[in-house]
Amino acid sequence: MRNWLRRYTPDHAAVSENRWLYPFRNTLLHPRLWHINRHSAAGGVAVGLFCGLIPGPFQMIFAALCAVFFRINLPLALITTLYTNPLTVVPLYVVAFGLGRIVMGVFGHGNSEFIHPPEYGDVGAETLLAWIAALGDWVWQLGAPLAIGLPLLAAFLAIVGYLVVYVAWRIYLIRAWRHRARSRRVGQTPVA
Repeated sequence: MRNWLRRYTPDHAAVSENRWLYPFRNTLLHPRLWHINRHSAAGGVAVGLFCGLIPGPFQMIFAALCAVFFRINLPLALITTLYTNPLTVVPLYVVAFGLGRIVMGVFGHGNSEFIHPPEYGDVGAETLLAWIAALGDWVWQLGAPLAIGLPLLAAFLAIVGYLVVYVAWRIYLIRAWRHRARSRRVGQTPVA
């Protein structure tokens, strides 16, 4: 994994020579942003998972800012945000909406059923402004569970992602150490 990531990430020269990144080169060329170890990889995955649920095109911007702030692996944080795509975003938002409804229901602030949007005829002879106000109320009622569920789901995914990468890296290291120790023991057998 480490070699694959190094092969596909830009090197320091590419970042320092890019005219768009030139004003930020001192920040972006910090060694900890490009170093791959257990802590930086786990942090990069956690930041990518968290920022991947940010709506709109701001996912990578916030992931880059968090990577710079926390001094974790920048390329891994950016790549990990790509888990949200047109195929996965709807199921993730449905889960976040459900999580928000559960939390709001536990604290007694939620509506347990889906509320249909108001139709223009439901407002009666009222003006277009009244319908827009009713639509805004509907969005607010529907949006509250999503607004609560998205950060909760993002935090959960970030914690799980961090722990999985950290533990998997540790298991890999322990196996590599044991394999090396076995190889040394086999190579040191006395000849009779």
